[in-house]
Amino acid sequence: MSTRRQLLRLGAASGILGATGGLASLADRLADTPAAAATVAPPAAVPAPFTVPLTVPQTLRPVRRTATTDYYSVTMHRRRLEILPGTRTEVYTYNGDLPGPTIRARSGRRVVVQQRNRLDMPTAVHLHGGAATPGDDGSGGVTIAPGEERVYAYPNHQPHATLWMHDHTHHMEAEHLYRGLSSLYLLTDATEEALPLPRGSFDVPLVLRDAHFDADAQLVWTMDDVENRNTILVNGRPTPRFQVQARRYRLRLINSSNMRIFLLRLADSGIFNVIGSDGGLLEAPVDTSYLLLSPGERLEVVVDFARYAPGSSVVLENLMGPGPTDQVGQVMRFDVVPAAARDRSAVPARLRTLPTLPTPTVRRQVELRMDEPGTGHRAYIDGKVFDPARIDTTIAWGTTEEWTVTNANTTIPHNFHMHLVQFRVLDRGPNPADPTESGLKDTVTIFPGQSVRLQATFNTWRGVYPYHCHMVDHSGMGMMAQFRVV
Repeated sequence: MSTRRQLLRLGAASGILGATGGLASLADRLADTPAAAATVAPPAAVPAPFTVPLTVPQTLRPVRRTATTDYYSVTMHRRRLEILPGTRTEVYTYNGDLPGPTIRARSGRRVVVQQRNRLDMPTAVHLHGGAATPGDDGSGGVTIAPGEERVYAYPNHQPHATLWMHDHTHHMEAEHLYRGLSSLYLLTDATEEALPLPRGSFDVPLVLRDAHFDADAQLVWTMDDVENRNTILVNGRPTPRFQVQARRYRLRLINSSNMRIFLLRLADSGIFNVIGSDGGLLEAPVDTSYLLLSPGERLEVVVDFARYAPGSSVVLENLMGPGPTDQVGQVMRFDVVPAAARDRSAVPARLRTLPTLPTPTVRRQVELRMDEPGTGHRAYIDGKVFDPARIDTTIAWGTTEEWTVTNANTTIPHNFHMHLVQFRVLDRGPNPADPTESGLKDTVTIFPGQSVRLQATFNTWRGVYPYHCHMVDHSGMGMMAQFRVV
């Protein structure tokens, strides 16, 4: 049996992300580790892998447009959807879908979203990766009561990026996200549009998550459950298949899981051209056979399916536990068919130019820690459980700060998310950051015993914002704090 402690010790011992050999070294070690046997059968309704076709989230249409602003309407409510074939699962949804519909926005053009809450509990909607005023950040301090509504305004004064929206209600965010409250927010600009990257139907979001279904195909919710969420969903579909033409595709990978870290590879160890991360395009593409994606993180890759013969298939695998390999080891399958037309897309050697890093004026130390397995169920930042009435850090507007964030646990991974800002990952202790995290980031993986040094400039909005572990069960257990920009 692959237990939580065994798998997390494997991660801590493998030189994860930043040690000599980096991500490839970690992946090779995990690939050589004996597969975990299936000790608990999945519910009978869970289909065999690759029997369900992938679906792509619908694009939401504005209800009104002006010269400067697009207006949208979204309703949160319960729905019983067919996730596992032949059954219905109750989920919380934005506009009745899992994940919810995609908003496509443009830098410099304002978006206003009217969110109606038709659930029987309060909600709060956070635009993850977006720079919004404190009142529009959706951090959980101001909620939408059942039966009420709230308008969120997003100025989009930031470059292109794959952003996403999810619930952030204090003490409820983990369960609300798990039960389905998430959707995509794809922001573009002239820099991105000028590039010959795959677009239209060849630009495909893949929202990854896991779930635990009971015998009646209903979601089982237990805080900090890492042992039983062993059904992998992509765009709300269980281990699906996806028909692709023999040409380049841009795949936007979003990890919307509460807790699961994915270590992804193609079954033939084929190359991904990594072109972007949380905050948009990298400066230059990075070729790799492995992708590490912790909860909340995004990666954009281009895969050239022309290297596969029409009629063949390739599986996207997951090398990271916990869970039996026959349940969590496969994510989806790509089935290749002939290209319908000549592929005129390309991956340029230069994608964008990022601003030069200024010299930081303030340096801080931040410690993430939670009770080790068997010792309790509380989580801390700098030794404190989250208190929404407490300001933990005060930041002068316009300054650039360097934060060293340390995971003080010995067996438990964390990650770190800051609201309001995109940051740059400088290094991982004495080792360089992985090339795939060389761009703008808002969420970063930190494995047991690791420290990550990052840098951010606070020159947008003043006010109070949270920072927390985005393994959201951990933040729900207290691993969250607040900064105030003054």
